[in-house]
Amino acid sequence: MKREDIRELHYVTPIDNVTTILQLGILSHVQASPVDHLSIAMEQIQAKRANKRIPGARRLHEYVNLYFDAHNPMLSKVRAQNDTICVLRFHGGVLDLPGVIVADRNASSDYVVFRPVATGLDLLDSSRVFAQYWTHPDDPIDEMRHKSEKCAEVLVPDRVSPEFIIGAYVANPAALHRWQALGVHVTVEVRHGFFF
Repeated sequence: MKREDIRELHYVTPIDNVTTILQLGILSHVQASPVDHLSIAMEQIQAKRANKRIPGARRLHEYVNLYFDAHNPMLSKVRAQNDTICVLRFHGGVLDLPGVIVADRNASSDYVVFRPVATGLDLLDSSRVFAQYWTHPDDPIDEMRHKSEKCAEVLVPDRVSPEFIIGAYVANPAALHRWQALGVHVTVEVRHGFFF
């Protein structure tokens, strides 16, 4: 993947967290634990992430995780919550923050490779990361790989400042109404096709 392929980065969160995020930024799992917030994370995945350390770096839970493309299996899994969630959009300048790591697939995967941004982007195939679909009915092994690659991550130590937020996507009018009730000054767009 080339740097110019990255128009924005994504973070999936309940809309009810947005006011706090605009005050504190996106916090790592460790940093967020004392802060009152809602989570849509799957417990079994979080348990796996809790025990993982990036080679030569820190524990995975000490990083904020952003997606290159939130139109991915994780967003598909939480589709029942479409009325109450959003995708926050972040400026690609996040990649220039100190200590940022690229995971070439879901960071909890057994086969993930972690690299600094300078060499990590080369690990990613933009045609697979940004693909509309990751299903391969004739090749279940490739489907499993592609499903994980769609969840490639940008890992930022501790916190991402709210100054990097450039907007948000919501799935439908109900989510838009919930967003508007917050009274925040962040551009929001309904994108039915982006969600599932």
